[in-house]
Amino acid sequence: MRQKLIAGNWKMNGSRSFNANWVKGFNEAMSQCVTQSQAAVMVCVPSPYLSQMSDLLKGSQLALGAQDVSAFDKGAYTGEVSLSMLEDLGAQAVIIGHSERRAYHAENDAMVAKKVKATISSSLMPIVCLGETQEQRLAGQTQSVIATQLKAVMDVLDPDFERLVVAYEPVWAIGTGLTASPEQAQEVHAFIREQLSQKTRHANALKILYGGSMNAQNASSLLSQPDVDGGLIGGASLVTQDFVKIILAAGI
Repeated sequence: MRQKLIAGNWKMNGSRSFNANWVKGFNEAMSQCVTQSQAAVMVCVPSPYLSQMSDLLKGSQLALGAQDVSAFDKGAYTGEVSLSMLEDLGAQAVIIGHSERRAYHAENDAMVAKKVKATISSSLMPIVCLGETQEQRLAGQTQSVIATQLKAVMDVLDPDFERLVVAYEPVWAIGTGLTASPEQAQEVHAFIREQLSQKTRHANALKILYGGSMNAQNASSLLSQPDVDGGLIGGASLVTQDFVKIILAAGI
């Protein structure tokens, strides 16, 4: 049985004082829970705060992730952050190919694949994001879009890969208040797992997260689906009480 993973994505939010208060509030909220979740939990923060958060989370079960990484190891790439830097700052995972990176920073499938390939060779766990726009869904193109995005990644990995997390994040459901129904999410997650099975015999062991406006109210119904192995949580991860409710929904 796959362990659920709840990963918070703070996006471009946070400050040194907010971060410290968030960790304090999170620890207090978790300590007050009658039942303890069995889910793995991670928080992905902006790069400037990785060092601070690494210190704040020492001794915690909460893993630390980054939100992006360069495909290059070092050199004349002003503004970029390398895998070795993320490792040095204490990150254990990194989000790659988030729809906002694709839309606002012109990251295409080839660049996403290059970053995933580089990350696989490091100690970090890549969380690669896939998803269709509303126009593509209405045109019946969801599976073809997902298949194309995923194939770009699978083609650069060695056969029978094991260390990969996929996050399905329908672009139309990110920050819009709209959410895929549990049935819609399950349908796409099952399709992703079937595509993965064409490349690796470990497809049934790989985690596929849902990342489209999951919140404290809808988490249970989404996480109850057989191929939904957790969530990539945006806005709700900034509110400790809501984040904890999602964690509990994933692990009970």
